[in-house]
Parts: sequence; C-alpha cells; structure tokens
Amino acid sequence: MGGTVTAVSSNGEYSFTKPNRSSITLLAGLGVEGDVHAGVTVKHRSRVAQDPTRPNLRQVHLIHEELFAEVGQKGFRVAPGELGENITTSGIDLLGLPVGTLLRFGDGAIVEVTGLRNPCVQIDNFQDGLLKEVVARDEDGNLVRKAGIMGVVKEGGVVRPGDPIKVELPPEPHRPLDRV
Repeated sequence: MGGTVTAVSSNGEYSFTKPNRSSITLLAGLGVEGDVHAGVTVKHRSRVAQDPTRPNLRQVHLIHEELFAEVGQKGFRVAPGELGENITTSGIDLLGLPVGTLLRFGDGAIVEVTGLRNPCVQIDNFQDGLLKEVVARDEDGNLVRKAGIMGVVKEGGVVRPGDPIKVELPPEPHRPLDRV
C-alpha cells in the first residue's frame, strides 16, 4: 500500500496556512525543520496553554488531497498547505490508518502516525462553513474528523512533491486513530 506526496509546506511563524515549498526536511524526534510546530514538547498554542511539558505527538500534519475534491463539491476551494498541513498526500486512506503506522517517504524519512487532527474554529475563520465539512457524523452518530492526521518523525530526511510513500502497518491488533 502506498501513495504519493503532492505538496510539502512549512511556516516558521504561527499562521493557519503554510506556504508550499520545493522540499521540507524532517528531523527525527522534532518535526519539520524551521516549522513553528517542531519540537519535542507540544507547540500548538492550545496545547501549550494546557501543559507545555507534554510530548509533541503533532510534529507533522498530513492531509489527503482527496479531501480538497470532496469539499470542492460543496463549493469550497482549498489548496495544499491552506489547512496548515506539512505534507499533502494522494492515494492513501490516511484516516483509515491505525495508530503506529509508519509512512516511509522517498529517500528514507519516516513518520509514525499518532492520531487525528482535531479540527478547530480556525477552519471556519479560513472559509466560513468549512469546519462543518471536515467534521461530520457517521451513520451511528459517531464524530468523524476528516482534517488529516498527525505524526512524529522517527527518521529524518528530505521530503519533496512527487516522492513515493510506502505504508507499513503496525502489528495487530490495530488501534483506530483518535484525536491527538
């Protein structure tokens, strides 16, 4: 099972969107080099306010490009990096991966999947009504978060658009993703 990197993005300042780059460098145990969310401990403002000493399980944010087409059918126009992700992918059901999945990029960078992004009101600040499209309920009434997944960098390396992504599932039993 695998897919492709369609875009990479980073930002050294707090901002909802992240500009696209020709490449990003992943640093083991830290995240994306030069990105405001890189670090051993939490960097997202809401998490820092709760407990700045907690481990950073949100070093890398990934979104599947297929989400952009889905919300596009509802009239929203979203491009890579605009929802704050570092890596935009295609061809992988990111939301269906279990905790502990390893994503191997191009020449050797490895990200371990830790959980789901918990969408927030900033998405509506970006485009009014978009939050409702990336947070839904399934047929059983369970909350479904569609705004991507989070991970930690296990092996560093450079990631570029066009790089292949190899998916390595963890040993069973698999744990479904939950928000981190």
